[in-house]
Amino acid sequence: MREALFIKRNRNRWKQIQDNPSNHPDEMAQEFTQLVEDLGYSKTFYPVSKTTQYLNGMAARKYLAIYQNKKESTNRIIRFFKYTLPLIIAKHHRVLLISFCLFILFVAIGFFSAKNDEAFVRRILGDAYVDMTQQNIKDGHPFGVYGYGNEFLSFIYIFINNVKVSLYEFGGGILFGYFTVTSLIQNSVMVGAFEYMFYNNGLLQDSLLTIMLHGTLELSTFVIAAASGLVLAKSWLFPGTIKRIDALKQGAKEGLIIALSNIPMLFIAAFFEGFLTRHTDMPLWLKLLIITLSLVIVVGYFIVYPIRLKRKLNAADL
Repeated sequence: MREALFIKRNRNRWKQIQDNPSNHPDEMAQEFTQLVEDLGYSKTFYPVSKTTQYLNGMAARKYLAIYQNKKESTNRIIRFFKYTLPLIIAKHHRVLLISFCLFILFVAIGFFSAKNDEAFVRRILGDAYVDMTQQNIKDGHPFGVYGYGNEFLSFIYIFINNVKVSLYEFGGGILFGYFTVTSLIQNSVMVGAFEYMFYNNGLLQDSLLTIMLHGTLELSTFVIAAASGLVLAKSWLFPGTIKRIDALKQGAKEGLIIALSNIPMLFIAAFFEGFLTRHTDMPLWLKLLIITLSLVIVVGYFIVYPIRLKRKLNAADL
């Protein structure tokens, strides 16, 4: 909604909280919660306005009134994941959709390029990796690559490497999104070529059921990381009605928040890849359960919940 309408709908309540604040603990907590929600909305949609500064000051004063003699609790982290992050994601859902479409497109390109060119898989994945995988397939252990090495060390290496990739895709947005897009294309084509290698050996279903144990979360982070870089690039290229430098600051902040939101999923994905994916004899029902729960987490938190939260806040302002 427009900022003027946002102010009109909430002005009286803000004035009441400012001029006649409650002294009752429960009412004080409720007033503070309302101010934080309003501030989160204002920061998302009017980040450089006086309204945001005003609400920030009110919320800070209310916070000091309640918690002046108390230690910082986990509520701040909870509010971040409950309100701030989902609202930022909701604001950039179109960018997230573009990132997802690019990912699917280039996975398909990688798959069909490998189908039409026998040498394509080797150019993308390397001779050593392809030879090793083909030997594993002949030996009856097509996914044996996931069983190599120490479980804990594999987990740590995978986690650190994927965090670096996520931050690289975000940082690539500063150069008009060039490195963000090229990194997404490279990873997507690699996934497509990788899956064709197993499809060509009649192992596509087994491949999906095994690799998606960790891949459901890991591949989702590729899309989200690319979206964070595109948010940064968009703010730089299309600042809208505010100054380009202010738009860039806002885009950098929101893009970084989106990129960092990947870290919990990267941690879980790395754990799954390091400790679970290697167990290829895992029961089918357990594989499907892990994949389904992972998909519910991604779709629920990054798509469904932000939409519902935004609608709820808009409805509350009516």
